[in-house]
Amino acid sequence: MSSSPFAHDFTPMPSSIRNSLVWIFEAFESDSTYIAKRMFGSDAAYIDGLLCLVAADRDPPWNGLLVCTSQDRHAALIDEMPALQPHPVLAKWLYVPQDDPAFETIAQWMTALVLARDPRVGVEPKPRRRSGKSTPPKR
Repeated sequence: MSSSPFAHDFTPMPSSIRNSLVWIFEAFESDSTYIAKRMFGSDAAYIDGLLCLVAADRDPPWNGLLVCTSQDRHAALIDEMPALQPHPVLAKWLYVPQDDPAFETIAQWMTALVLARDPRVGVEPKPRRRSGKSTPPKR
């Protein structure tokens, strides 16, 4: 398996647990920098190495679209799309629940912003820690 933090996870999933929201990422398929990954039991979209969107099809509050952005950019995005709000658990990112009437409109708007490389969307992913290989403390 590749050591890249952006490597695809090709583990097949049973159809009963496939994410019904991955259609949101279809707009990214023609972008050569697009990478899809599993995250939090959901699906994440990376463009140009930045984590941009997470489509979560689980129980609330993990059922909708998370917009990966910094808190200093929240107000500007909320001004344009008031249905976007800080996620109730992961408040550093914005969120619109799947049952919101504006959900599809916001999903399309957000994919357009991502493809336009809008600087308000996308965060640097944190480097992955290596599991099982801890270094002893220095004395």
